[in-house]
Parts: sequence; structure tokens; C-alpha cells
Amino acid sequence: MNLSKSIVLFMSACTGLIVANLYYCQPLIVLIANEFSIPESQAGTIAYFTQGGYAIGLFFMVPLGDKIERKKQILLTLLASVVALILAATAQSFLLLQIASLLIGATSIVPQLILPLAASLTQPENRGKVVGTIMSGLLVGILLSRTLSGVVGELFGWRSMFWIAAGICLGIALLIKKIFPLSQPSFAGSYGQLLHSLTQLIKTQPVLREATLINALSFAQFGAFWTTMVLLLSGQPFQYNSATIGMFGIIGASGALAAPLVGKLGDNGNPRVAIGYGIVLMLLSFVVFYFSAASVVGVVIGIVLVDIGLQGVHISNQTRIYALLPEARNRMNTVYMSFSFLGTAAGSAFGLWLWSVGKWHGVSLGCATLAVLALVVYALTYKRK
Repeated sequence: MNLSKSIVLFMSACTGLIVANLYYCQPLIVLIANEFSIPESQAGTIAYFTQGGYAIGLFFMVPLGDKIERKKQILLTLLASVVALILAATAQSFLLLQIASLLIGATSIVPQLILPLAASLTQPENRGKVVGTIMSGLLVGILLSRTLSGVVGELFGWRSMFWIAAGICLGIALLIKKIFPLSQPSFAGSYGQLLHSLTQLIKTQPVLREATLINALSFAQFGAFWTTMVLLLSGQPFQYNSATIGMFGIIGASGALAAPLVGKLGDNGNPRVAIGYGIVLMLLSFVVFYFSAASVVGVVIGIVLVDIGLQGVHISNQTRIYALLPEARNRMNTVYMSFSFLGTAAGSAFGLWLWSVGKWHGVSLGCATLAVLALVVYALTYKRK
């Protein structure tokens, strides 16, 4: 079957609204620190707990989409997310808020359940475009969540954002129950066998290994850039405040707008071609960044290049792995996204180290090196589709 355009757009909106749960906490750290009378550095640990929960959910919950009916799993996970968000909104101690943050992260993996569902219900010739459209919603959610949270927290207090998020997730769950189609599972083994099969997929699927490695290197560049960009723009010669720096995230929406076009390009030919272009664009972006330590125009151009380049890599790789084993799409996505997430985390740490030793020029050179490594992997496996 082919999903209707309206359902695809609804799935796109769902992914953006749900993934935002991972990022609402970040602009609220100062407000939370003030209420619980703790240092801001301690309050900032809720961001780590949220990301840690997301990693747990990716590994242990996403594979279940191949074993149980996907719509049912999405609904149950969303309802669990509502509970976690309410727990955060009503937390009377910071420890309880940390626990709630871990649960929010673990239950915000719904976008990674929606993507395999959409791929399984779409004809191969349209799969790239559909995946790209849904991913554009996810990217918009990531980019705008911090802006929304900052405004809500400033006007109504930090707890209000979690109440609003809980209401959003509950409303989405009610709509999904009516709109989403059913999808029959394909794995009949035990849960232990399901997790063990992840290693088998890595061993037996060279395209999965290649796509995952290239994506991890690309996400590492992305993580390093967005982590250190704040340090660049808050210092000389820019000296922008947090609100102004946050506006640069909106520029990244260019990547979200490009996602459906990248997916369509993959449908019309070999999606691997778009991966090569994407890697080159990311490399070019860090060349631009290297010469833009004092140029806001250069930073803006670099952001556009790095975001579009990342989408060229990510959407095309995702389209390729979804085409490998239809009965294992959730497990494929688990391997692919888990290592991508690790790439982002490692890239953030790498970026901070590069900043400590070489400031912005060090970050640009280090990320360009990662882009070259991705090109090497791509070139060594150029015959693989």
C-alpha cells in the first residue's frame, strides 16, 4: 500500500512534536536551579538523564517494533511519555525530576517507531520521499523546541512546559488511535533472540555497517559544531546573548526543508549518490567555518551547508537500510540510530576538546577531518548500493 499525503504529513508532525520532549529541558535549567536552590551545573544533569534515557529506549524498545504490532507499541509508549512528563511537572525534589527526565528520554523514541512503520507501508519507489518528509518534521521539532520552551518557561514557569508537553502527547495519542494504520509484526522469536539478532544484522549486512559508520561520523560533526557554536557566538567579536544564539537554530531549518527533496532524489536513482554529495557539503561547510571566526554571514552559510549536507547523508542512508530486510526494519533502525546517537555524543565531547586546544579553528579542522574520514569510507565501498 501507499500512505496518503495527509497521513505522511501527520506522521511528520507527530515526530516533531514528540522528539521535542528531549530538548524542552535545556532552556529551563536556570529556572530549575533557582527553584531547587542547586548549582546550574547540577541542574544541567537533567539533560544528560534525558539523553541517557533516549539511548536506553533506542536499544531496548525500538527493536520490539518487529515483534509486536507497531501502532499498539506507539500508543503505549506515548501514554508512558505522558506519565513521565506529568511526573516532571509535579516533581517536588530534584532527584524525582532526574528520574522523570530519564523516563521522558526512554519514552520519546516514538519517532524511531513511526519511521519504520511508514517505510513498511510505502512502496519502494516512494519510500525515500516519505522518509524525508517525516524526517523534516523531526528536524523542525528539534530546532524549535528550545525556542518554545524558553518562551513558555519565562512567561509561565518551567513546570508549565512539561504540562503542555503532556497535553500534546495525549492529544497525539488520541489522533494516532484513529488515523494510523495497523502493521503486522514479522518476528516470532523471544525478546532475547530479538536483541541477539542485532549483532547478527551487523555481521551479515555490509550496507548497514557502511551506512551506520558514515552516519556516525556525520552526526559527530553535527554534534561538535552545535556544541561549540554557542561558545563562538557568545564570545568576541559577537558577544550574542542566549536568545540571539537560539535564533541561529532556526537557520538549520534549511536542512529540514531539504529532507523531502533528498529523499525524492534517492527514489529517482541510487540514494548513495546523495550521500556523496552530502559528505562533500559537510566538508565544505567546515572550510567556510574555518574562515568565519569573525563573520556572521560565513556562520550562516556554513549552517545551511552543514544541515543540508547532513540530510543528504542521513535520509539517503536511512532509505537504503529500510530496503534491506523488510521484516527487520525496526532492528535495522536500532543499530543505525544507536550508533548515530553515540556519534553525536562523542562529537560533542570531541568538539569541546578541540575548542580547548584550538578554539574555533581547531573545531573546524577537527570536523573537516571527520568529513574526510567519511569520504574515505564512502570511497572504499563505492560499488555498494
